[in-house]
Amino acid sequence: MDRTKTAKVSLFAVWTILLVLNVNGQSGCDTHSFANNIAFTSCSPLPALGSFLHWNFNEQNSTVSIAFRHPGTSSSSWIAWGLNPSGPQMSGTQALVAFTNSSGQFQAYTSSVDGYGTQLTRGDLSFGVSLVSTTLVNGEATIFATLELPANLVMTNQVWQEGPVANGIPQVHQRTGDNMRSIGRIDFRTGQSSASGGGSGSRLRRRNTHGILNAVSWGVLLPMGAMMARYMKVFTAPTWFYLHIVFQVSGYAIGVAGWATGIKLGNDSPGTSYSTHRNLGIALFTFATLQVFALLLRPKPDHKYRFYWNVYHHTVGYTTIILSIINIFKGFDILDPEDKWRWAYIGILIFLGACVVILEPLTWFIVLRRKNRGGNTVAAPISNKYSNGVNGTTSTTRQHHQDA
Repeated sequence: MDRTKTAKVSLFAVWTILLVLNVNGQSGCDTHSFANNIAFTSCSPLPALGSFLHWNFNEQNSTVSIAFRHPGTSSSSWIAWGLNPSGPQMSGTQALVAFTNSSGQFQAYTSSVDGYGTQLTRGDLSFGVSLVSTTLVNGEATIFATLELPANLVMTNQVWQEGPVANGIPQVHQRTGDNMRSIGRIDFRTGQSSASGGGSGSRLRRRNTHGILNAVSWGVLLPMGAMMARYMKVFTAPTWFYLHIVFQVSGYAIGVAGWATGIKLGNDSPGTSYSTHRNLGIALFTFATLQVFALLLRPKPDHKYRFYWNVYHHTVGYTTIILSIINIFKGFDILDPEDKWRWAYIGILIFLGACVVILEPLTWFIVLRRKNRGGNTVAAPISNKYSNGVNGTTSTTRQHHQDA
């Protein structure tokens, strides 16, 4: 009998706890009361940052009145909620933002987020917005607005966020925990809201893969291949020639894979356009492909057109490397990874630059000394085939400068 009573008491306790948790969850959403008798037919507790979204959808004119609530808002923080038809991400989000300005007023406005380093500046959205207002009561901020939704935004991606404010300007939010999980799907017509699924994770992996492939290929392997051709020929021959080919061909192959992932990402995000990054990527792919064909069409060392081939080969090659480095930093601005990754690449560039500073005068010293001794400016023994190499190098100081 005692065991039966104990089991009943335990069951009752569990049931009570579940009921309390359910009531608490409901009180945060369905039973919330707004001032001025404002009521919403749909409500969703968002799965991160403790936020809530309430809305009324009008099927006849395809408008939705929303109230985005975020408890725990202070005068030194901003909040934002928005829709992103291009994908479950911050960049491209058509957002409603609220924070306390330098005059001490809690204000709300619209902002079209065009990058991950944004300061959420004021701007028009891609759809109509009216009746934008906000309140901040007992640490709970609420943004109200009415949105005129095109057909592709009735069911779309939603993004919400919070971050710090400094000197009256919104700053970048944290990149860990809930701040990286505050994305999901919303269907205003059916009233369904969900956390982001595997699609966003897959997209993030593709973005990271795209960044890694391009940083390694265009940003590391190609510059190292150029250094092999310029500096190693006075030390190792014909090894430098093979090293140059290995680095350049490997860099090109990996770079094409990275370029292809970028094209795929662009096709999957029709509403997002990074025109500068895209155009530089197309130019890099074009230049690198021309270099591959130029290698196949390389004239013999004593051919009358070899000099012009050298000028073309060097100009396109160095231009490709410079544009590659610029575009990699453009990619960093778009991906907005942790600072350690940007600094890691900067460290690699500093290392390569230090190698250039050391090897450039050393190479010239060796070349001039061999010239004064009447010897070859490239490492001996070496055949005429490799002394000309891919750059047409001969044993004169003038041509070493021309080809290096």
